[in-house]
Amino acid sequence: MITCDAERSAAVVFTHFFRLDRDAAQVRSARLRATAHGVYEACVNGRPVSDALLSPGWSAYEWRLPVSEERVDHLLEPENTIEVRLGNGWWRGDLGFTGMRLNYGSELGFIAELEVEYADGHVQRVGTGERWRAHASDTVENNLYDGQRIDARLRGTRQSLPVRRLDVDRSRFVTGVSPAVTRQEVLKPRHISVLPSGGTLVDFGQNLVGWVRMRAHGPAGTEIVLRHAEVLSEGELAVRPLRSAKATDTFVLSGGDDAFEPTLTFHGFRYVEVSGYPGELTADDLEAVVVHSDLRRTGNFSCSSSLVNQLVENSVRSQKGNFLALPTDCPQRDERLGWTGDIAVYAPTACFQFDVADFLHGWLLDLETETRHSGTGAVPAVVPDVLKYAPPPGPGDLPMRGVPTAVWADAAVWVPQALWHAYGDRDRLAAHYPGMVLHLESVVAALSDSGLWDQGFQWGDWLDPDAAPERPSDAKADPGVVATACLVRSAEFAAEAAEVLGHAEDHRRWTELAARTRTAFVAHYVAPDGRIRSDCATVYALAIRFGLLDDRRRSAAGARLAEIVRESGHRVTTGFIGTPYVTWALTQTGHVEDAYRLLLQTECPSWLYPVTMGATTIWERWDSMLPDGTVNSGEMTSFNHYALGAVADWLYQAVAGIRPAEPGYARIRLEPVPGPGLEWARASLETAGGTVECGWERHGDRMHVRAVVPDGMHADVVLPDGSQHVVGGGIHTFVYEEGDR
Repeated sequence: MITCDAERSAAVVFTHFFRLDRDAAQVRSARLRATAHGVYEACVNGRPVSDALLSPGWSAYEWRLPVSEERVDHLLEPENTIEVRLGNGWWRGDLGFTGMRLNYGSELGFIAELEVEYADGHVQRVGTGERWRAHASDTVENNLYDGQRIDARLRGTRQSLPVRRLDVDRSRFVTGVSPAVTRQEVLKPRHISVLPSGGTLVDFGQNLVGWVRMRAHGPAGTEIVLRHAEVLSEGELAVRPLRSAKATDTFVLSGGDDAFEPTLTFHGFRYVEVSGYPGELTADDLEAVVVHSDLRRTGNFSCSSSLVNQLVENSVRSQKGNFLALPTDCPQRDERLGWTGDIAVYAPTACFQFDVADFLHGWLLDLETETRHSGTGAVPAVVPDVLKYAPPPGPGDLPMRGVPTAVWADAAVWVPQALWHAYGDRDRLAAHYPGMVLHLESVVAALSDSGLWDQGFQWGDWLDPDAAPERPSDAKADPGVVATACLVRSAEFAAEAAEVLGHAEDHRRWTELAARTRTAFVAHYVAPDGRIRSDCATVYALAIRFGLLDDRRRSAAGARLAEIVRESGHRVTTGFIGTPYVTWALTQTGHVEDAYRLLLQTECPSWLYPVTMGATTIWERWDSMLPDGTVNSGEMTSFNHYALGAVADWLYQAVAGIRPAEPGYARIRLEPVPGPGLEWARASLETAGGTVECGWERHGDRMHVRAVVPDGMHADVVLPDGSQHVVGGGIHTFVYEEGDR
């Protein structure tokens, strides 16, 4: 690996000149393998080797440093120059929150090998070394949270920097699995206006993740400053939710025609304040570039409610913005970490909306690695676990690592469970299984003598809407009830995975753990009449959805859940943990009307309230923006946070009815559940066997269900009137009287 001494905030450029050993026409193949401490962009003869940005992404760098491989034979000439721009990225990114400035190392580095194979079998290798050259770039500042400063006056200059070797443990090199971050869309401004403070406000019409690309001409040294924010407050950028992140890019003009694109940072924004632009800023002068990991869209949903359609689109957009190198909590403030709890509850939705098999597989490999090296066997709250470099928590601080926590640590099981159901990949299940074992063993060690998971720190039903803004962990749901219910679910799927993988002893072990825990849950938390301790929507939703109750108690719990939902006026009363399961639980216990009324509520707190307030992504809080247009006073007030969008899983699988009857949709279950408030709904999903469609439409008292099954596949169709049908490939239509259900 090579490095050079430069200003810590600046990006550097490495170059190397070489000649081919043979005639260029004799090149059979050429591959460039590369990775870095930092993020890099590589070119050969002035042309990018790929569309990838922010490579090699973010991983558990201490043990897993992804190496990319790109074909470059089409770029080679008799004489060649490799040029690599290297920035701080996540390696030296000053990461964290509340004043943290956490890094993996103090020095950036780059390593590569170009392997050229000729027709006669000769192989030429060009590797990094001290014969490479380095110089300062036009980027004098780059930071993921704070932004990028580009000085066009430096272009064409070559302030030489001495290159030296940097020792690197090659055992850390792994083949890159996760798809690269790439440019996905380009958006033109929707509106340009003047702010009350005097700056120029650019509105791109939707909350997005990426940066602004700009063209400008003006006197040399002119500084154009771009500040980014997701929402406005009193007509100005609302920057308080960014906390310490500056989210500011600065472009310094050369005196000629300049173009700028800050690809060593990213921002979460809809609005940009531009100051210092010479002349009148028009829509032709700038555009927003949307970036995220390169994921293929697989699932779609639509219905008769435009508000619900926007809710689904908001979920999709939040997934795109937060699936950038890893599944993050948010893309805008001083955080952007791989919080395990968010993806634990959102994974089924993520798997329907996009092909995330490789993306989440790579992240789970990091999760298992971080857990194995944690020292306690507990799954960290964030993966990669940069918080291990933070100072120990002080009095009153939340412990971020070292103890197992329900849902957050359960990501080790729940994310593989979602991948197994969506893709049915046995080899991937085997790769994820060790992480499941580590998690369950850490939880077993934390159980009380009663067999309950009622000891130690828990995040609980985070962001319960009834909690005060400054106390996000205050929740109605008893944390022991929540954690114990989650353990049953995790143990049951671990048992299923063990059986699939042929681990007979583990299958018995986890099956017994699930049974013991379920028995303890019922004995200590469930009253004879079905009431569950803390008597709130979340505990009933989990007990029903995770199958903890016998038929009698399940019926009683469903009735009580419906009663709670009605008493709230069909407003949401759940936080991160209860929200993905409450509509499911109502549906499973026959309270479909209440599930639909909960979905369609527009008063705060509800899923559709943010939509009525103009949201184009999922909010972190039910009331991130208050009805009067002011921003919630809580410290955590993101406007792009996908967790609460997990209700979309219910829309896809229950409302539209597309479910896997076998892992990977090898067999399909089509079980739509129509309800009041919608006149029609439909969804489609691209599976390994082809595209599946299912939907329904109300015609008076008659319900028409239409299903499309790919050739060669079979589906079990279950209709609300109680009828069941087995169908093969083709288009199938069913009609029944709605009153027959």
